[in-house]
Amino acid sequence: MTTRTLRRWFVVHKWTSLVCTLFLLIVCVTGLPLLFSEQIWDTFVGDDDPPYEVLPPGTPNASLDVIVDKARALYPGQIITSVNPDDDEPAVLVSMAPSWQALKDDENYTDRHSGHWIKFDARTAKVLEQSRPTDAPKEPRTWTGIIMGICNRLHTSLFAYLPGRLFLGAMGGVFVASLVSGTVLYGRFMKRLPFGSVRTDRASRLTWLDLHNLLGTATLVWALVVGFTGFVNELQTPLFGLWRVTDVRQILRPYANLPVPSQDHLSSVQAAFDTAAKAAPGNEVTGLSFPGASFGSPVHYVLWTRGATPLRARLFTPVLVDARTGELTGAYPMPWYLRFLEISRPLHFGDYGGMPLKILWALLDVVVIGVLVSGLVLWAGKRKIATDARLRALGYDLDDAEGAPVSALTGEGAR
Repeated sequence: MTTRTLRRWFVVHKWTSLVCTLFLLIVCVTGLPLLFSEQIWDTFVGDDDPPYEVLPPGTPNASLDVIVDKARALYPGQIITSVNPDDDEPAVLVSMAPSWQALKDDENYTDRHSGHWIKFDARTAKVLEQSRPTDAPKEPRTWTGIIMGICNRLHTSLFAYLPGRLFLGAMGGVFVASLVSGTVLYGRFMKRLPFGSVRTDRASRLTWLDLHNLLGTATLVWALVVGFTGFVNELQTPLFGLWRVTDVRQILRPYANLPVPSQDHLSSVQAAFDTAAKAAPGNEVTGLSFPGASFGSPVHYVLWTRGATPLRARLFTPVLVDARTGELTGAYPMPWYLRFLEISRPLHFGDYGGMPLKILWALLDVVVIGVLVSGLVLWAGKRKIATDARLRALGYDLDDAEGAPVSALTGEGAR
């Protein structure tokens, strides 16, 4: 590697690190509580649902048609918008609204929400809970909800919605560039020190440098994976938008101008679930949207299926079932870019291996915070020192000729 190339790598590492460090600190700090969001909610808020009825093991679930009929009986004249079995509990959530037009009109009023939901016991079809009436006073927010909401908004968009997401995605890309340049720059230097060495008997700057290099090396692969998958995740809005205006529009084009049929004349919801399960073998059906839903078909049930294993749990395949006849229209695997996006999510969130993996992710997150802080300390202590002086402090014996190759590391700098 020539002296000129080495200097360029140093400049790349310095500026990519400085540009993204503040935002990465925000993401790392807010990511810690989000890793354990379920446990935090259970501990500080709890679950106010009524207890489930104790039934013999193996009790089958009630037909979804029975649950749908009970929901309609509770709110005659209203429409059902979706039916979603719970992932973790024996429950089914039925969402309803006065009409599709009412939901569309809600978009013009920030404080208006016409939709509501009913939670049923999946085995007995008994009502467990209902959402608060739309005209009821809003339920006061808990401190847990406020803090977790702030962490989530900061972590995903810096309170800036889509521009914030795209900005954080760019910072993820800059972070990856920082890791690559740091590996190139410090790789040769670290070979001269036993792994884990921290020189505490010399200047404090060298101690910080060794800590920075050691922690960075220990978390390099994990940081690359989480940084790159974070970059990919922030692209979800434009990627899903691209899918809707290309593949989805083409699939639904033959049905775009058909009227939405009355829900009194639709085919069986339970049969639609069974049809979708057969159309996507190895997947589980997670929910159903009725004809007329946004981004859906005017005459189809849209059923979402996903992989049944932890690593495939975010790989979704939509299935269309004709709501008039109950016949399968087709299953449509997502395009490669959305499948890549969905595969990246478990790697980023660390939520596919239970609590042990979450704890490991949290520990690595703390170590990366240490890398960021030590990098800031090094920059603050040497920001007025020339690039060549810093490289020589690392142990590089620079040649004065611009294009000459860099000599081997000097013994003094490596000790």
